[in-house]
Parts: sequence; C-alpha cells; structure tokens
Amino acid sequence: MASRISTMKLLSLVLSSFVIVQIALAGDPDILSDFLVPNQNNVDGSFFTYTGMRVLVNQSTFPANFTILKASMVEFPALNGQSVSYAVLQYPASSLNPPHTHPRAAELLFLVDGSLEVGFVDTTNKLFTQSLQAGDMFIFPKGLVHYQYNSDPNNPAIAISSFGSANAGTVSLPKTLFATNIDDTILAKSFQTDVSTIQALKAGLA
Repeated sequence: MASRISTMKLLSLVLSSFVIVQIALAGDPDILSDFLVPNQNNVDGSFFTYTGMRVLVNQSTFPANFTILKASMVEFPALNGQSVSYAVLQYPASSLNPPHTHPRAAELLFLVDGSLEVGFVDTTNKLFTQSLQAGDMFIFPKGLVHYQYNSDPNNPAIAISSFGSANAGTVSLPKTLFATNIDDTILAKSFQTDVSTIQALKAGLA
C-alpha cells in the first residue's frame, strides 16, 4: 500500500512538472511543417513578401495622430506559425500610445528617431520608466501594462517594435474599460468615484 502511494505521489510530481514546463514554454505553438499556407499547391515568393510598409518610404507628411503600421499574421499571413511579428510606431509631437498590454508576447522596441518616455508596471505594481533617445532599445515584458509618450512638443518620433508571436494581441486599457459595456456602477466602485465621472470618461472615448 505504501509503495502504491509513493508511486502515485511520484506520478503526480511528474505530471505537475510537465504542466509547469508547458506553462514556461507557452507561446505560439510549434508547427509540424516548414510554414503554413492556405493552399500548398500554389505558393511562390510573393506569399513570403509583405509590401504594407512601403507607405513609409513614400510618406511626404507625418501623421497628425499616433499611428501604428502592423505586420502580424492578420496583415501578413506568412507569419502564421513563425512566432514573430513587427510594427512601426509613429508619434507626432506630444502624442501618446496609451497604457495597454500584449497578452501573447513581449515587445522589443527600437527608437529610430526622436525621444520617448516609456514605462511598464509589473505584477507587484512597481513602475519602471525610462527616457529613450534615438538608437535606444527597451523591452516590455509579456502581458504587462506599458505605454510610450513623446513629450517633445515640437518633434515627432518613430520606433520599430518586434514581438515573439505572430499575433501578440493588444488590450488597450482605456478602450477595454471605458469603451465596452462594463456597467457604470461596477467601474465607479472599482475606481472609487461616482457614476457621472465614469460616464464622462466613456463619452470622451466614444
């Protein structure tokens, strides 16, 4: 009987360890082929080419608002299964990429031009901030709330971000909280304010 209990404990420990390893390795699933395509019989180099960033080369004026150009598996299907995606972020003077998260990947940001104030909050609610200059890189850990702010009132900034997922996902905190159908009373209690303040916030994001 004691031997059976020991065997069960050992099996339980092995299974638990397997689960922990799987969680630690969580990310885009491995694929069992070189790449994934909708139609295996009709593939050439054009499938692996994305031309959506050409607009940056021919851009004559800088965007008036914060703008993101993405190359994820949504825009570039060849990335499906490759565990990588890309984005170009354009920040006009005094513009902000509001607090948000990427639930499926870390973000490695490279500042090409200008300056940025960046930060993220860890799971102990500690804020990490940094002032970036052109040529700097900054890592936003997977799933953590983060932001970027161009505090320069006169000059724009441009950054490139890479992600360890073909579809990192973006959860914008302002939109998720105040531009969905979460009840005003629930939000008011959560933020220890009144319903009229919540409604004003929602109106601003409408």
